[in-house]
Amino acid sequence: MKIRIIEFLHTLNLYDYLLFGGIIFFFLFLLVLSIVLRHKQTLAIILVLLAFITLITAPIGGYIALHALLYNHTIKLTTVKDLEFTEALLIKGDLNNTSQKTFKECTLYIGVSKVSPIKPLNKLYTYIPFRRQTITIAGPIAPASSETFKLLLQPFHYTKRHNVTVLGQCR
Repeated sequence: MKIRIIEFLHTLNLYDYLLFGGIIFFFLFLLVLSIVLRHKQTLAIILVLLAFITLITAPIGGYIALHALLYNHTIKLTTVKDLEFTEALLIKGDLNNTSQKTFKECTLYIGVSKVSPIKPLNKLYTYIPFRRQTITIAGPIAPASSETFKLLLQPFHYTKRHNVTVLGQCR
């Protein structure tokens, strides 16, 4: 867990710091406003609750929305194939940069999950894959360009139907 937190802190950029600084400023502003309006108790209590709700929820939602806006990309799987003579799964795809920024690197999180005849379980299975792998695509990826990736999951022996999901985080 410590490694993940340190890795997260190293990947922050200027926009992230501005977002978190703005959230802290808004939190302090609401607290000061509630102190100024302390004679109106219901309004002061609502402002304090709003300040703490903002402090808890805004960093996560703001971070996700900011990165979805700045580092927009699409991932298309071209080949998902069980190899016949070896116990392996071949996954090929394309990562397209659809944003206006050049990506320094992209980390792809690939998960293989089982398929169930019950449709609501399929949604659940994508969140808990039985096989996970991570790929880092280094090097600059210019806007409106694409980069191909290939992964060989080995050993892989699952005879039933399965889904492959790929999520990406680019910087």
